[in-house]
Amino acid sequence: MTIPSDYEKPLQTVIDRGKEIYGPAFNITEDDQPTVLKLLYWFLADKEQAATHNICLQKGILLCGPIGCGKTALMQVMRSLCLPKWRFPVISCNRLALDFALVGHVIVEHYTIPPPCSMSKPVTICFDDLGFESNTAHYGNSCNIMSQILPLRYELFMERGLLTHITTNLNALEIEERYGNRVRSRMRQMFNIIAFPKNSTDKRK
Repeated sequence: MTIPSDYEKPLQTVIDRGKEIYGPAFNITEDDQPTVLKLLYWFLADKEQAATHNICLQKGILLCGPIGCGKTALMQVMRSLCLPKWRFPVISCNRLALDFALVGHVIVEHYTIPPPCSMSKPVTICFDDLGFESNTAHYGNSCNIMSQILPLRYELFMERGLLTHITTNLNALEIEERYGNRVRSRMRQMFNIIAFPKNSTDKRK
C-alpha cells in the first residue's frame, strides 16, 4: 500500500517504540499497515484522515483480529506514545474476572464510577482480551464481569463522553452470542471497529 508521506515518520516511530518495549523482533508487516495507520489517525486526532476512513474521534477503539496478531502490543505502544495525561491503563479482562472472585462487585464500581466532578475528563481504559475472561463467582454470586462493566461504561460514554478501548479475538456475531444483542448494539455506538487481516502475524515474533 502507499503510505501517506506525512505518516512515514509516525509509522516508523511506532515500530521503533515497539522494538524498545518488545525487542528487535517487533515489526509491522505491509498487510498490517492499513490497520496501524487507522490507529495513528485516531491517536493523532487527524480529522481529515479520520473522516476519509470513517473514524469518529469521539468514539473509542475496538481493535479485533486473530490470536497472536499483536493487538495488545500495539495498544501498549500507542499508549506509551501518548502524553502522560492521556496515557490510559491496559487492563486484562481475565484479571478482572479473577479480581471479582476475590472482592466482588467493588471491582465493577472501580471501573464504572466516574471521577470527582473536579476532574476534567472521566478515565479512559483499554480492556484487553475481551472474551477471554471466564464467568466467576464471589460468595455464590456468579457473573461475567465484562457484561456488568460494558453497559455502565456505555452510560458514561453517553452522559460524559467517557472513552473505552477494547482488544478482542471475537467477531461481531461472537460478541452478540457472549454478551447479548443489546451490548453489541451499544458497542457500535461506543467504538470505531478496527480489524487486522485474518492472516495477520504477531508483531513481536
